[in-house]
Amino acid sequence: MNFIINFLFYSVRSGVPYMMGTTGEIISEKSGSLNLGVEGMMAIGAIIGYYFGCLTNSLVLSILFAFIAGALCAAIYAVITVTFQANQNVTGLSLSIFGVGLYQFIGRILVKQNNFPNLSESAHLKSMTMDNGIPFLKDIPYVGELLFSYNYFVYIAIAIAIISWIYIEKTKTGLRMKAVGENPAAADACGVNVTLQKYLNIMLGGGICGIGGVYLGLITNIGAWNENWINGAGWISIALVIFVKWSPAKAIWGSVFFGMLQMLQSRKGDFATEFPSILGWLNAIPNEFYQMLPFLITAIVLVVSSVRKKRDGQPQACGVNYFREER
Repeated sequence: MNFIINFLFYSVRSGVPYMMGTTGEIISEKSGSLNLGVEGMMAIGAIIGYYFGCLTNSLVLSILFAFIAGALCAAIYAVITVTFQANQNVTGLSLSIFGVGLYQFIGRILVKQNNFPNLSESAHLKSMTMDNGIPFLKDIPYVGELLFSYNYFVYIAIAIAIISWIYIEKTKTGLRMKAVGENPAAADACGVNVTLQKYLNIMLGGGICGIGGVYLGLITNIGAWNENWINGAGWISIALVIFVKWSPAKAIWGSVFFGMLQMLQSRKGDFATEFPSILGWLNAIPNEFYQMLPFLITAIVLVVSSVRKKRDGQPQACGVNYFREER
């Protein structure tokens, strides 16, 4: 039982960046903008949030700077697709390439100049990223370790996903945003400022993606610099949007599932040891298969969604530019 709890615990931790990337992309798509630049926004959020977080020794400021960095990247996408009416798919792909490239450029410069900050030198920030859990509650057998033993970032991410669901489904602003995503011409006729709604929600979604990026820098990679902090998390998040049917609440469970796929590589030996008669064959599978497993499931999700006639939750005008003159 302890082994299962431990596996689920680390699966939740591993799934947090997917949760943030998926939630951010859902908000963008619900407003009618198919932003494929999630990977780039997460990358910029990672390096900017990490750098200023270590500089200020504050988790709050780290998250804030990551949000701002992701939002500014998304603003570039908004200007190009909303104002200049460029192709959304091409712009999103370009944003991913730009974001990852800029992230690597900044990282290399900082490392070359010996200015890349060390998380261990930021005592308060490091303590905030450790799995200290919630006092007293974390001591409850089994339940405490599974639900109340995480670092603060995990709870912040879950709160963001839940608040995003409430925003989309239960508020008037969310209703306007969904109206723009479903039928911008009708929303415009009803007095909704389509351009404003798109800008605000594209940038909000980008900011949340940036938060997912800084989690990868602070928690998953423990501050050790390499050029692959994001490592495809943005692309998986885009596919996860379809998997969870455009619902931030369901993104919590979907991200845990993909976190489990990611953890299989490091935990397969434990599974084989605990259940040798049933799962002993897991050790015989090469590590490369486990590395590609999340991406393989992502591809399957995309293929299945492409052959389905109905996509629950997908905005009708998602990916389509709105020309007011053609209303």
